[in-house]
Amino acid sequence: MRENELKLTAIAAITAARSGAGDDFVSDLLGEAIPDRFLVPAEATPAEAGCAVLEQLSEPFSALVNGFLQAFDALADAHDEGDPAETSEQVLQQLAIALAAESESEEDPEEGF
Repeated sequence: MRENELKLTAIAAITAARSGAGDDFVSDLLGEAIPDRFLVPAEATPAEAGCAVLEQLSEPFSALVNGFLQAFDALADAHDEGDPAETSEQVLQQLAIALAAESESEEDPEEGF
């Protein structure tokens, strides 16, 4: 897939998830962005083979992330232009605080001992 097609896939996944499509559908949609074959030199060492696969995965993952970021940026701009009680930045800050608190509560209290 080309970069713009991958970005469109990310936007389609967000749209599907928000419209109530099942997790399987969204996962399958995103799975289409991942190559199903990788080119690895026949003489490659395991480390070289791993690097070759990672290199071939990095482009589609990067394009997907960029698509998610573009979609979020467009949504945040539209949200903030509506003069909301909370800006998109404030919503993100609250989400980050909630996730950090959740992470702390999930940690094993005996882990540090």
